[in-house]
Amino acid sequence: MAEYYAKSLELSGIPALTLTNLKHAERIAFDIGGSLTKLAFFSKISHKRALYTINPNTKSNCETEEEGWRLHFINFETKYIESCLDFVKQNVMGRSTDVNGKIIKATGGGAHKYKQLINEKLGVEISKEDEIQCLIKGCNFLLKNIPDEAFIYEKHSNPPYKFQSPSNQPLFPYLLVNIGSGVSMMKVISDTEVERIGGTSLGGGSFWGLGSLLTKAKGFDELLELAEKGDHRLVDMLVKDIYGGSYDLIGLPGDIIASSFGKAARSASDTSSAPVEYKEEDIARSLLISISNDIGQIACLSARLHKLKNIYFGGFFTRCRPITLYTITFAINYWSKGEIQALFLRHEGYLGAIGAFLKSAEETTDADKYSWGEHFAGSTGLQSPVALNFSKDSKVDLLELDRLERPVCYCPVLRSDAVYVPDTWDLTRDAEAREYWLNCFKEAVDKFAERAVLSQPNKADAAELAEQFKQKYIQRLQDLGEQPFAFGSLTVRTLLDTREQFLKEFEFPDPYLQQKRNDNKEALELFPSYLKNLDSKNWEQQQHDLVEGILAGNVFDWGAKEVTMLMDAQTLTFEDARSRLRPHPWLYDDYEAWLVRLRGSPHNCAVIFVDNSGFDIILGVFPFVRELLRRGTKVILAANSKPVLNDVTYRELVILADLVAASCEIITAALRNRRLLIVESGQGSPCLDLSRIDCGLVDAMVEHKVDLVVLVGMGRAVHTNLYAKFGCEVLKIAVLKNRWLANRLGGDMFSVIFKYEKYDASEEAAKFF
Repeated sequence: MAEYYAKSLELSGIPALTLTNLKHAERIAFDIGGSLTKLAFFSKISHKRALYTINPNTKSNCETEEEGWRLHFINFETKYIESCLDFVKQNVMGRSTDVNGKIIKATGGGAHKYKQLINEKLGVEISKEDEIQCLIKGCNFLLKNIPDEAFIYEKHSNPPYKFQSPSNQPLFPYLLVNIGSGVSMMKVISDTEVERIGGTSLGGGSFWGLGSLLTKAKGFDELLELAEKGDHRLVDMLVKDIYGGSYDLIGLPGDIIASSFGKAARSASDTSSAPVEYKEEDIARSLLISISNDIGQIACLSARLHKLKNIYFGGFFTRCRPITLYTITFAINYWSKGEIQALFLRHEGYLGAIGAFLKSAEETTDADKYSWGEHFAGSTGLQSPVALNFSKDSKVDLLELDRLERPVCYCPVLRSDAVYVPDTWDLTRDAEAREYWLNCFKEAVDKFAERAVLSQPNKADAAELAEQFKQKYIQRLQDLGEQPFAFGSLTVRTLLDTREQFLKEFEFPDPYLQQKRNDNKEALELFPSYLKNLDSKNWEQQQHDLVEGILAGNVFDWGAKEVTMLMDAQTLTFEDARSRLRPHPWLYDDYEAWLVRLRGSPHNCAVIFVDNSGFDIILGVFPFVRELLRRGTKVILAANSKPVLNDVTYRELVILADLVAASCEIITAALRNRRLLIVESGQGSPCLDLSRIDCGLVDAMVEHKVDLVVLVGMGRAVHTNLYAKFGCEVLKIAVLKNRWLANRLGGDMFSVIFKYEKYDASEEAAKFF
C-alpha cells in the first residue's frame, strides 16, 4: 500500500500557469467551507491552429490564433482566504474591464460568514446559492463529462483504485452522500429532481472537533495523518475481546468492533492499576473508523430503503486517502452484503464550486449544455497538491476543464448489453506494461521535441519552448510512475492525450503538418496508377489487394519507433511496406470469413475510423472506400477533429477527398450525391474512445443506419477497442509496429490484426431474459 500512497508532488509551472489565467477570467464563483475554499473561474484561452491548404506543394506552416474556453478550480485552506482575495483583486479586479459592483455566486457555509469581507476586498455583491442544489449540479456535471471520475476502492488490489467505465446506462437514480461538517444524504432522481432522505450530525466536523479535544493535532489533515499511523484495536473493544473469539450464532467475526473506545472505559472503583496511556494515533484511528462506520451504515440503510444501488460520496472528508476510502467501503459492503456499491469521486471537493459556477453561467450561457474534457496538463491528480503562490506552507489542488468545440455522445452501435471499456490494457493494474510504456514514452520525448522545433522554423523561442515541453512531460511520466492512478486509469491513450496537451500548451499545434503534406503529395501521385493496377485483376485478387493495401498503408506511422527509423532513412516504400507484412495465417485472421461476407448482399452504410495521412488514407482507405461504394454501400469517413502525429484530420480529409476524387469518378459521384460523407470524430488521439465521439457523427450513423464499423490502425483497433463489442458487423484492421506489443499478443513485428466480427441480434436479446 505504501508505494501507492499519495505524496505531495511539486509539479513545476502549473500553479503560475493556472493562476495567470485569472487575468482572463470572465466569471468567478466560490464554495467556502469551514476548512477549505474552492475558487472557480472561467477564462478565454488562446491557442494556435494549423491551417490546411488544397495545394499539396505548400511548404510554409500557416497558423491562426483561436480562442477556447477553460474552466479552472483551485482548492485551498479557508484560513488563506484573505490572501486569495487579494490575489484575485490584483489579477482580476484591477483590469480595465472592471467588475466592481457585479454579483458573484457563492455557496457553502462561508458564503454568509465571509460575505462582508468579499464585498470589501473585491467590491462585489455575493449571491448565496443553495448548497444542496450546487452539490447535485456539480456531481451530475462531473459524472457526465469526466471519464474515470468515479471509482471504487479495493484495499487488497494493486493498485486499490478501480475506475468506473463509461456507460450509456442511465445515471439516475443514485444516492449522493455529502460529508461536510455534518452529513446530508440526497436521492438524485434527475437533473432537476432531488430529495433529501437523511443524514447525520456525525460528520467531518465531528471527527475534527473530537480529534482536537482528544489529540494535539492542529488541523484536519494532521488528524488524518495521525489516524493512518494508529491501531484502533488498542482502543476499541472487539467481539473477540468479549467472547474470546467469533460469535458464530449471530455471524459476528472476532475482529469486528463491538464497542468504539470500549477499552478506554474506566469505572470510579477501578484502582487496581495506573490509568492506561493511549497513543494519540490509536485514538484518532478509532475515531475515524467510528464516524466512517456510522456514515456508511446510515447511507447503506437509506439506499436500501429507496432501492438505490450506487452511493457516491463527496465533500472532501475522504480526501481520497486510503484509510477513509477503506473504512467507508467496508461499512457499505458489510451492511449491504455487497449489493450496494460505494463510489468515490476524484474531484469530490469541487461539487459545490462547479454547481455555483453553473448557476452563474446559466444567466448568460448554457455552460452545462456543452461537453467538457479534463485538461491533464493543468490539473493535479489524486493526492498531488502543488505549492500555492501566496503561501509558503500551503498546498492546493487544481482542476482544469476545457470546453470542447462540439458536443460528444456515446457511440450508437456499441453493444447495449456489454460494458464498454475503450482501453485494452489498464496500466494502473498491469505493472509490466506500465513500466514498459512509461519508459517508451520517455525515450521518445527527445524525438518529439526535435520535431516540434522543426515545425516552427520562424519562431525564435521554439527550442526553448520545446525544452519546456520535454521537461514538463518527463516530470509527468515520473509522477505517473509513482502514482499511476492519479488521473484515472493509466493507459496508452491517456499518455498520448497528455503529450498532445503539453505540445499544444507550448504552442506546437501540429508538429507533423509538413510531413503529412509530403506524404500526401507522394501518395496522390501514385493513386491513378494504383487504381488502374487494381482494376486489372480478378475480383478475388482485388479484395485481397484492397485489404493488403490498408495494411501496407498502416505501416507508415510516425509514432512507431522502428518504422520511424526506416522512414527517416527514406528506405520505406509502399511496396516495401507490403512485403514486410507477415504472411497468412495472420495473428488474427478472419480474412476468409470477410471474403464470404463480400459475396453476399452489400452493407447499408459503413463508418470507417481512419488513421494516418499519406499512403494509409490515399492508397489504403480510399480504394477500399471505392469498392464499398461500387457494392452499393454508403460510406462515412470519420477523421480526428484535432491533429496528433501524422494522423489525418477532418479538415485535411475534406481537402484530400476532393484531390482523390479528381482521379476517381466513383468517389466524385459519391461526394456529390452524399453517399460518401466526411465527418469529424471528436477525437484528438491515435486511440479511439467510442463513449465520447462527435454528436454530429452519431447523428449521421443513426440517420444512415450504419451496419458496418471499420477501425483502422494500432491505436484504434489494438490499444483501444480490440475487445469492444458492437451491435453490428465490425472490422478491426492493424499492423503491429511495436515489437514488445507484438510479442505480448503472441506475434512479431509487422504481424497483422484482421478481425471480422459478425453480429447476432439474438445473442444480445438473450441477455435480457
